[in-house]
Amino acid sequence: MNILGISCFYHDSAACLVQDGKIVAAVEEERLSRKKHDSRFPLQAVEWCLNEGKITVKDVDIVVFYDKPWIKFERILKTSLTYAPSGIRQFIQAVPLWLKQKLWIPEIIRKELNYKGRILFVEHHESHAASAFYPSPFKEAAVLTMDGVGEWDTASFGVGSGNKLDIVSDLRFPHSLGLLYSAFTYYCGFKVNSGEYKLMGLAPYGEPKYVDLILNELMDLKEDGSFKLNLNYFSYCNGLKMTNAKFDKLFDGPCRKSESRITQREMDIAASIQRVTEEVVLRMGSHVHKVTGKDKLCLAGGVALNCVANGRLLREGPFKKIWIQPASGDAGGALGAALFVWYKYLGNSRSVDGVNDLQGASLLGPYYSDDEISKFLEKEEIVFNKFTGDELANVVADLLIQGNVIGWFQGRLEFGPRALGSRSIIGDPRNLEMQSKMNLKIKYRESFRPFAPSVLQEKASEWFDLNEESPYMLLVSPIRESKRKNILEENSAKGFDKLKVKRSEIPAVTHVDYSARVQTVKRKDNPLYYDLINAFYKKTGCPVIINTSFNVRGEPLVASPEDAFRCFMRTEMDYLVLGNFLLNKKDQKKIEKDSSWQQQFELD
Repeated sequence: MNILGISCFYHDSAACLVQDGKIVAAVEEERLSRKKHDSRFPLQAVEWCLNEGKITVKDVDIVVFYDKPWIKFERILKTSLTYAPSGIRQFIQAVPLWLKQKLWIPEIIRKELNYKGRILFVEHHESHAASAFYPSPFKEAAVLTMDGVGEWDTASFGVGSGNKLDIVSDLRFPHSLGLLYSAFTYYCGFKVNSGEYKLMGLAPYGEPKYVDLILNELMDLKEDGSFKLNLNYFSYCNGLKMTNAKFDKLFDGPCRKSESRITQREMDIAASIQRVTEEVVLRMGSHVHKVTGKDKLCLAGGVALNCVANGRLLREGPFKKIWIQPASGDAGGALGAALFVWYKYLGNSRSVDGVNDLQGASLLGPYYSDDEISKFLEKEEIVFNKFTGDELANVVADLLIQGNVIGWFQGRLEFGPRALGSRSIIGDPRNLEMQSKMNLKIKYRESFRPFAPSVLQEKASEWFDLNEESPYMLLVSPIRESKRKNILEENSAKGFDKLKVKRSEIPAVTHVDYSARVQTVKRKDNPLYYDLINAFYKKTGCPVIINTSFNVRGEPLVASPEDAFRCFMRTEMDYLVLGNFLLNKKDQKKIEKDSSWQQQFELD
């Protein structure tokens, strides 16, 4: 039984192939098209998934779409009528696209794929819930989904047991935690649907001085985590912006212009909405636990990518175990929809052991053999050295110790927004200057943004206040007190001056609030990446390396050796590892750099 899941036409289009219940392939369209957040029909992603499954479209039994367009269209029409006449601009902009494209999903699928079989639709939050529960290691669990908006739902919770999954309750548009966070993302000058990570990273530089203002003026938050927003301050229902003049007045000025200097006000606003978001998530979690009686929780939806809130829910909430879908956004909806059909619609049995998930370490995308990489290198006349796996780990560990920044390209491409050791840029976390160097000279992004540590699973609790696995980099945890430094000096620093303080033994991955977005690494999930970290540990006594995504600002994660080499040559990375091949920047022919990649930021 071949089930093809598809998500598209909003942001982060993707395709997933499930064969007899196993996730065989999953990839975002942006990784192949090279267009960031590509929302087009995922034709390239579908073609790759079918090739990976060794089938053609004729072998596909069911194609399933991750939401129900007619219900979503109903919401748009009713919202426009409710806010008439002020919503006319939004209505005029939205309706032609719906009438031309978004309402005709079956016709588009049949035309683009030349497909003649069954087509099914799953509701948006059911797709999220299925992506959270079915790949999890739990036989039964509570399920909580939170995002901007699906058809009408903005959050939902339910219970999964065996192959069953039932939604118990939901929160409905226009009251949305995801849209609230995106409104503040917009107000602080970042791009909605991609800048939320920046807002979360900015929060620790500020003080949460606007929390009471948000809770008193913008929302009515209940003990169970449900809430109503004061829509007098927002424009997303009837305009083309997230906030309005009343919102500006409430926060003492207009929204920050993109790329302009970030002030203490934006830092404090980011800290405040982050604190409110965490409070909502904690209350929702407590309520879900009380209603369902389950001690395990599965999370999905865009808000589930807020790893700070996730970390607090794990540490302070009532659940013993939490599993978070690594592709929690719309891309993961393709996977959830396919699994929903296999388990709930078709009634197939589900078997898990309570420990290991079914996500395959989320390494579900394209990969390249050493033979394929070798052909590319020889064709382009690229200078390289080749090593065995054991040799490579030791050589690269030595290069990291010497202060080099290295592009690391291995195995299958990650599904979801996080690089997990297959398409990563790596560095030495003990180097105080490494964070700014990698941000400004490698990633070409804001210097305040933190990097994540990859740590050997068995050593994680010695360095972080974390007693659970975090394989998908979706939990933020405090650095252990024993690893911290300069606490008094830190208390006297303000704003971006906090970047200059060496806060721990691994300062390059220690955020200004002594936290880190941790990825724990087990050898069975990613043997070579584990061996690299272990080699670094044996040489330094530090079982941690920097791991950031192998891309630059405005581009998707690299997918192919060509993508990786181009990124390597146009940044100030020192070395590139492609499979078992090591490339030294000094040995390569110089190429003209693309100046658009090298935007500099005046942030402090």
